[in-house]
Amino acid sequence: YEGERLTYAELNAKANQLGHWLQAQGVEWGQCVPIIASRGIEMLVGQLAVLKAGATYVPIDPEFPDERRAFMVKDCDASLALVVDQENGGLEEGLRSLDMGQQEAEIAVQSPENLPRVARTTEEDSPAAYVMYTSGSTGVPKGVVVPHRAVNRLVINSGYVEITAEDAIGHCSNPAFDASTFEIWAALLNGARVVIVPHDQVLDAEVFGQVLSGQNVTVLWLTAGLFSQYAEQLSEAFGRLRYLVVGGDVIDPNKIREVLSTHAPQNLLNGYGPTETTTFATTCRLNGKVDEETQIIPIGQPIANTSIYILDEAGQPVPIGVAGEIYIGGDGVAREYLNRPELTEEKFIPDPFSAKEGARMYRTGDLGRWRSDGVIEFVGRNDFQVKIRGLRIELGEIEARLAELPGVREVVVLAREDQPGDKRLVAYWTTSAGMAEADVPTVEELREHLKAELPAYMVPAAFVKLEAMPLTPNGKVDRKALPAPEAGALITHEYEAPQGETEAALAAIWQELLGVERVGRHDNFFDLGGHSLLAVQLLSRIRKGLDVEIALAPIMSSPTVHDLAVLVVNQRLNHVQDLYLKELLERMDSLSEEEIARLSEEYGLGD
Repeated sequence: YEGERLTYAELNAKANQLGHWLQAQGVEWGQCVPIIASRGIEMLVGQLAVLKAGATYVPIDPEFPDERRAFMVKDCDASLALVVDQENGGLEEGLRSLDMGQQEAEIAVQSPENLPRVARTTEEDSPAAYVMYTSGSTGVPKGVVVPHRAVNRLVINSGYVEITAEDAIGHCSNPAFDASTFEIWAALLNGARVVIVPHDQVLDAEVFGQVLSGQNVTVLWLTAGLFSQYAEQLSEAFGRLRYLVVGGDVIDPNKIREVLSTHAPQNLLNGYGPTETTTFATTCRLNGKVDEETQIIPIGQPIANTSIYILDEAGQPVPIGVAGEIYIGGDGVAREYLNRPELTEEKFIPDPFSAKEGARMYRTGDLGRWRSDGVIEFVGRNDFQVKIRGLRIELGEIEARLAELPGVREVVVLAREDQPGDKRLVAYWTTSAGMAEADVPTVEELREHLKAELPAYMVPAAFVKLEAMPLTPNGKVDRKALPAPEAGALITHEYEAPQGETEAALAAIWQELLGVERVGRHDNFFDLGGHSLLAVQLLSRIRKGLDVEIALAPIMSSPTVHDLAVLVVNQRLNHVQDLYLKELLERMDSLSEEEIARLSEEYGLGD
C-alpha cells in the first residue's frame, strides 16, 4: 500500500498485538467492533485483529454522514470503535473511540504471539465474521450478518477462481461494501498478495494502469460501470490479468466484445450476488467470443457450495426460459439482518430443496430465467431496489429521508438511464397543499438535506418538482409517465456565460457529458448530475480536446467551469515554463547575468 509492504509474518504479528490490546480494552467473544477507516493497511490489520479477538468486525466508511455512522455503531451494540483518524469518529458520547495511529506505541508493546483459540461447537454458536450495512427500504440501513463459512466458500475451492500464492489481488473497493470481501480474503486465505489501491488512484485511469502493471496485479474486480469506462484505456493492463471479474450491474456486451478482441485477460467473468449471499453467488466465464447478436451477458451458474433456484409465486421451480424470482441457498447465505427479525423471516426462508437440516435460502427480489445451456440470464427486479455504479440502493430509504422535510408531500425516486450507460437517481416530489411559494424547499435545500443524511452515491442527481404525481387507472403512481429532468431539476447558479476559449471549451464538454443544455462558468459539475465515473470521462475528454493532463483530485475539490479553467491554464503555463527553463539551462553558458534575470522575470521562472 503506497510503498509500505508487510510480509505475512509481519501482518500476523501486528494483528496479534492489536488483538491482545482489544481484549485488554474489554472486547469480548462475539462483540461487534466497528472499524471506521478507508481501505489501507490499518483496516486490514484491524479486521484480522477483531477476528483473532473472537469478535465480529463492522467496516464503516469514514465518508458516511455522522448520523449514518452513529446509527450503525449503535445498531450493532458496540462499546468500542477503532478509527484511523480521530476526526473520522463522529460518534455518540459514551462510546470509546480508539485511534490505531495515536495508540500505536501502546499497541506495539503487546505480545506478537497468536491469541489462544477458543473452543466452539457449531458455526451457528460462533461469532459472525462481519456485519456489513446495506441500504434499507424503511429509511435506515440494515446490517447483514455474515458467518465465517460464507467467506471460506467464496474464495476456497470455489469453482470459479483458483488463487495461488503467485497471485496479486487488487483491493480497489470500499471496505464497507462486499466486493472487498473477495479482494481481501481471496488473497489472505490462499497465500496471495493484497495490493491496496487508494480511491483517487482507482479513478485515474493512467495511474491505475501504472499500479496494476507496477505491482503485477493478476486478479481484479471492477464494477460494470468502471469496466466500461476503462475497456479501451486499460485494455493492455487487462490483458495481463489471470482473472478479471466484472459485476454489480448489467454489463454492456459491446464492452465485453471490445476487451475480448484486443487484450483479453486469461479469464473474464461476470459475477452476480447480493451482500446477503456473500459477494458472488453465480459467475459466467466469458473467455470465448461473444457473438454480435448477444444482447444480454448471462450471470452464469452457481459457484461451489451454492444453490440457485428460480421459482414462481407459489415457490415452485419454473420451466427453462420462463422468468421467475431468484432464490439463493448454500453456505454463502448470511445469518440474518441484525436486529430485524421480521425482515429476516421474510427474506431468509427455509430451503425446501435442501437435505441439510435447518438449511435456508435468501429471496433476492431479482428476476431471472434458466437457458437451455444451463446458465442464468438476469431479467430485472420485482421491487424498488436498484444498482447504481455497482452499489445497491433501496429507493425507499431516499424517499423516506426526503419526506422528512417540511413542505414535501409525496416523493418518488427512480433510477433513470436517459443516456446509454449513465444510470442516475432522479427524485420527483410534490409540495403540501396551500404552501406559500417562499416556503417551498429549493433543489439545493433538498440536496443538502440528503447529503447530511445519506452517502453521496445515494443523493439523486436531479430533483423534479411536480404539481401532482401521474397515476395509473388503479390509482398507483405511474412511474413510466414521470418526465425526464430538465434544467430546473438541477442546482444551477445565476447564469454567467463562460469567458475565454478555455471556459467555453470546458462548458461544451460538460454539456455533452452531462446532457444539459446550458452550463455557466460558476455551475458545479456534481450539482449538475456529475459523479466519480463521469469525472473520469471528463479527464479523458480534457486530455483529448485540450491536450492537458489534469489529475482527478483537483476536479473533486474545484468542480466549477471557472475553477477547472484555471487549472487547465496553470497546467499549460507550467508546461511552457518547463520548456523555457530547459532552453534557458541549455543556453546558460552563453548568457549574461542580466539576460538570465530578464528571461526569468519574463517567463515567471523566479530565482
